[in-house]
Amino acid sequence: MSANTLRIELVAEDAAVWSGEAKMVIAKTVEGEIGLLPGHEPMLAILASGEVRITLPTGEIIKANAEDGFLSVEHNVVTVVARHAALI
Repeated sequence: MSANTLRIELVAEDAAVWSGEAKMVIAKTVEGEIGLLPGHEPMLAILASGEVRITLPTGEIIKANAEDGFLSVEHNVVTVVARHAALI
């Protein structure tokens, strides 16, 4: 993993949905939408139902619907755990 990327783990309660390197993640939390870049402070947030957008180092965007769960960030690793999640 490069210092300029994030390691992303997007999982639903029954399966891994997507994992890989990204340069940015945008997700909807109960407090509003949040954007995460490399170097983000550690945090834990409650996920709201909505879209998670993952921008790959190539600029391609991967989108997923996620609902009911949480998002954590620590040491450039973003983990999104949702009751239901699927790529769109």
